[in-house]
Amino acid sequence: MFEPEKPAAKMVRRDKMFFTAFACLVIGFLGGIGFSIYKMPAVAPSLATHQNGLTPEQQRVMESLEQAVADNPENVQAWTQLGHLYFDTDHYEKAINAYSRSLELHPDDADVVTDLGVMHRRNGQPEQAIASFKRAIEIDPRHETARFNMGVVLLHDFDDQTGARKVWSELIELNPVAYAPNGRLVAEMVADLEGNR
Repeated sequence: MFEPEKPAAKMVRRDKMFFTAFACLVIGFLGGIGFSIYKMPAVAPSLATHQNGLTPEQQRVMESLEQAVADNPENVQAWTQLGHLYFDTDHYEKAINAYSRSLELHPDDADVVTDLGVMHRRNGQPEQAIASFKRAIEIDPRHETARFNMGVVLLHDFDDQTGARKVWSELIELNPVAYAPNGRLVAEMVADLEGNR
């Protein structure tokens, strides 16, 4: 005699069918992700860096500027921009060379002289840094960045609190609300130095 199928048996088969379908979907999905990862470059192009620590865009600009100064060694703007790029990418000696070449062609640019001083300091040449900052102040007596940086070098590289205090006090006379890059008032820094006397 024929017995009707029990509902539980139908459920087991239906569950197996759903489980199998779900497992196939998951396997297909994971396989697609794995294939995508396999085909993707190791690093996104916009984040990639060359061995010299430059992004592809920086590398392209650097090569363009280097070609510009090779084609026209009298191109002050190209030398300056090349110096800035080397500055931003921590190539201190190259920045010093590019800024020096720019200043040979246009010696009275206080901003470039100041940037040259920063590169000298980062390159472990604090004496040359001070000389650059003094030169920038001679060119532009109101050059706040040169005065601030000279105080930094005097204080931290020469442990000359008196010299730093003097330079920063002159800066405050020019601009009473002069700020350090960290947002602190230079006047507060001078007050701290006076408290250490």
